[in-house]
Amino acid sequence: MERRTLLRGLALGAAAAPATALLGAEPAMAATSYYVATTEQVKNKVFVWHKNKSFSDANVHWSFGPGGGGWANLSDVKVRSTSAQGWIALMVASGGKAGIVDIGSKKNTGLGDLKWSASPGGNPHAIERIPGNGSVVVASSAGHLTLYAPSSVGNLGSLAKVQTISLAGAHGVLWDPTYSLLWAIGKGVIKGYAVEGSHRGTRLKHYGAQVSIGSDNLGHDLQPDYSNKYRMLATATHGVYEINTAGGTFSARKISSETRVKAYVRHSSGEAVSIRADNTGARTWGSPTVRFSSSADRKRSGAEFYKVRLWTPDFQ
Repeated sequence: MERRTLLRGLALGAAAAPATALLGAEPAMAATSYYVATTEQVKNKVFVWHKNKSFSDANVHWSFGPGGGGWANLSDVKVRSTSAQGWIALMVASGGKAGIVDIGSKKNTGLGDLKWSASPGGNPHAIERIPGNGSVVVASSAGHLTLYAPSSVGNLGSLAKVQTISLAGAHGVLWDPTYSLLWAIGKGVIKGYAVEGSHRGTRLKHYGAQVSIGSDNLGHDLQPDYSNKYRMLATATHGVYEINTAGGTFSARKISSETRVKAYVRHSSGEAVSIRADNTGARTWGSPTVRFSSSADRKRSGAEFYKVRLWTPDFQ
């Protein structure tokens, strides 16, 4: 990484975490007790469950069900916190849509609860929000990042498209508050983008920060390691990787050669949570099982889980 990239990232500063909303106030990050958010593509819903309870309808903590069409095959969910709305949920679907729901105290949500939506197209696979700035970035696997910026940071509905950036195989995006960089994973590479400007003048700029994972290796998922703020976790065609960022020297280390891992995150306790495609059925890229490295796996009969995240607004 070039020195100017690190200095640029540090100059921007990390954003403070705003207060949470009612549903988000439950303990999401206790060592043995936390919630996970999943995208399930048969019922096509985002489901949130406690990890220690069965993944049944009766145990659903929160859900978002958008139907089909442009919302078919939900591909990502992240929960973030804002000063104006408290906790919000960001979602994208391979059908072409992206959107944001103000979580508040409502348990079951749908299209009528969207505060913002857009059509970035190109098989959207991941979404992220830039704290403080209020902009939203969508990664589409057809090969681009789409930046939406607000006219008013506190108004979700004011987001509008302001920039498109080419990134072959774009599959994942994650904000890094330590270096104030927006990381994106694509084919063979993870790139860090600085955020410049504000409101509709916001732009992403790549100064050189990047990590190679091999030119024939299609990146898939990018998530935090909540046990170490100087690590991110990535999945790709050839395995699972730790991305080390300590000291601003960015590097990748393969920690598993297991293939078809669609999502991988590590809780602050050290427990890993993941989904591995079972390569069967109509959705070969999904699985009915969410795996936990230190406790019982959770299986939902007939389900096709694609992504799993920890139910927390924390970036690290």
